[in-house]
Amino acid sequence: MTFPMLPLRPALPSGFRASLYLLATNVAALASRAAPAASFDCKLAKQPDERAICASRQLSEMDVEMAVRYDMLTGLVAMGTRGNMQDEQHAWLRERAGCRGDRGCLRAAYARRIGTLKEEYGQLKSRGPF
Repeated sequence: MTFPMLPLRPALPSGFRASLYLLATNVAALASRAAPAASFDCKLAKQPDERAICASRQLSEMDVEMAVRYDMLTGLVAMGTRGNMQDEQHAWLRERAGCRGDRGCLRAAYARRIGTLKEEYGQLKSRGPF
């Protein structure tokens, strides 16, 4: 019995799916680092929420996922929508700062924000075509 040869490297999907592929590979690459790697420079972290994120691998990974999703989404929407998303992100950053160093509060804040970004992506995707 013979099996067909598979390509050594799978072909990258085109268009929007390529963006999702890149999102997944970036999140996976950042999550696999030995030390926590937030989406911001931890050497410059001064606020209690920033220090707590830098000290926790889970929070750092959530921060990276949120930042990648946010960046990807803002690149896919029109300028007016992008401005609204920036306002939402600034409001969320104020909410996150209110958690101070409380890791449970920070985890919950990230879970809500990531959920919101997933929902916004789902709405955008449903309008298609991509």
